[in-house]
Amino acid sequence: MPQLSRQLLSPAAAGPVALPSADLLNLPEKVLQFGTGVLLRGLPDYLIDKANRQGIFNGRIVVVKSTDGGDIDAFRRQDGLYTLGIRGIEDGREISENVVCGAISRVLSAKSQWADILACAANPELTVVISNTTEVGIQLVSDDITQSPPQSFPGKLLAFLLARYHAFQGDKTRGLVIVPTELIPENGSKLESILLEQAHRNNLDAEFIDWLETANQVCNSLVDRIVPGRPDAATQTALETELGYHDELLTMSEVYTLWAIEGDARVKQVLSFEQADAGVVVQPDINLFRELKLRLLNGTHTLSCGLAFLAGLPTVREAMEDADLAGFIHNLMLGDLLPGIPYAVDEKVGQRFGMQVLDRFRNPAIEHRWLSISMNYTAKLQMRCVPTLLHYHRKLQAVPHYIALGFAAYLRFMRATRQEGGVWYGEANGQPYPIQDEKASYFADLWQRLEPAELTRTVLHNQTLWGHDLLLLPGFADCVTRYLEQLLELGAPATVAHALNRKPVAV
Repeated sequence: MPQLSRQLLSPAAAGPVALPSADLLNLPEKVLQFGTGVLLRGLPDYLIDKANRQGIFNGRIVVVKSTDGGDIDAFRRQDGLYTLGIRGIEDGREISENVVCGAISRVLSAKSQWADILACAANPELTVVISNTTEVGIQLVSDDITQSPPQSFPGKLLAFLLARYHAFQGDKTRGLVIVPTELIPENGSKLESILLEQAHRNNLDAEFIDWLETANQVCNSLVDRIVPGRPDAATQTALETELGYHDELLTMSEVYTLWAIEGDARVKQVLSFEQADAGVVVQPDINLFRELKLRLLNGTHTLSCGLAFLAGLPTVREAMEDADLAGFIHNLMLGDLLPGIPYAVDEKVGQRFGMQVLDRFRNPAIEHRWLSISMNYTAKLQMRCVPTLLHYHRKLQAVPHYIALGFAAYLRFMRATRQEGGVWYGEANGQPYPIQDEKASYFADLWQRLEPAELTRTVLHNQTLWGHDLLLLPGFADCVTRYLEQLLELGAPATVAHALNRKPVAV
C-alpha cells in the first residue's frame, strides 16, 4: 500500500477523502508552531487548512519540535501531510469525513536545526505563532536564550522574537500575534509575563523589551475539541484500506470545534482564518466560552462520573445510551448547572452549548472512560462545581436536586475498601477500582468511623476541601444524605430512576 505523500495527491488516487490542491502546498509560510501533538493537528492546523481551501488565510505552518524522534520523521516522509478522520454527531446527524490536511510546510528540530528556525524570523510573511507544549510548557525557568536552543518553550520563543527584532531593525509593524493553546487559565497573559521576565533576566536591551511589549500581542485562548489521535490497529487498517494509502500520522477527532481567542481588531485581521469556521471566535472577552466549557461540559463530567461508573456504565457513550443516566445528565446540565453559572449567560446561548455537549457525549467514535474523568475528583468538584452550586443557591434559594445526587455519588465513590501499593481501592458491582485522588486517605478514614449522615455533614463542612462551608446551604446536606443512603441501599441505577421521578425513598 503506498504511503501518503505529495506524489500520491492526484484526483485519480482520491478515495473517500478531501485532498488539498497543488497550489495550497505552495503557499507562503505565515505561522510558526511550537508542538506537533494531535490537538494542534486536529484543531488549529485543520482550521488553517480549511481557511486555505476557501482562499482566506493563504498561509502554511512551520512546525518546531523540541525533541528529535517520534513523528518528526513521519512528517518528513509524508511531506507534512496527514489525514484527519472526523467522526461524531452534530444536530442529531452522524458525521464521518476524511480530510488530508496540507497546512504544514515542514517540521524543524529545535535540537538539530535551531539556526534554520531562527532564520524564519526574517520571513516578512510570518505573522502568527501558535503553541501547545502541554500545561508544564509555560513555566518560568532559568534559561539562557543564547543557547542553541534555549531550554524552555518561553526561552525559545524569546530568542526567536529577538532574532525578528534584529532582522527588521525594531520595526514595530513586524510584531507577531502569539496564540498559546495550552490548557491553563489566562495562558497568553502568563506566557507574556514569562517572556518579559526572561528578557530582564537575560539583560536584553530596553529598546527590545519595549518592542516586545508594544509590537507583539500575546492572546489568551481556549481550545475545545476531543482529538484521541491515532486509532486502534483494527480501525487504522480498515480506514487505510478504504482510503487506499498508508498514513503514519492518521489522526481522529470529534466534529465539534472551539478555538476562542482574546483579541482586538488587529488580531482579528491577522487571524483571518477565523472566517472559515464558526468554531473560531476572536473577540475582546472569551470568559463566556471558558465558563460554558468549565461549568457545563467539565462540570457535568465531574458530577456524573461517579454515578455512571457505580451504575456499571464505564464510558460516557454507554451512559448516554442508558435512558435513566442520559436523563440525569441532561437534567443536571440544563436544569441545575446552566442556571447556576456564576457569569452572565444568555439562556439560549447556554441551551445551544448544552445541546452540543450532549451530542458530543453521544459520539460513538469516542471512548471516554468515567474512571479517567474521576482522577483528582475532589479538586475538580471544588473548581468546576462548587461555584455553580453556590450561585444556584443565591439565585434560586433552592436545593439543586441533581447536583446533590452528583455529590452523593462522589461520596459513595470515595468509599475505599482496601489499600494496595499505596493506592486506595473502592468496590462497585463486585469489582475493585482505583481511587485516584489526593484525598483518598481522608475519605478512607471517614468511612471507617462515620455513618453516612455524619460523614456527609463532616465533608460538606470541610472548608479546606471546598473553600466554603456547604452546610450553610439550607437543605443541601439533607438532600445529599438521602441520596447517599439510597445509593448504599438500592444501588446507582435505582437511585437515578427515583431521582428522575423525584420520588423520595425510605431506607
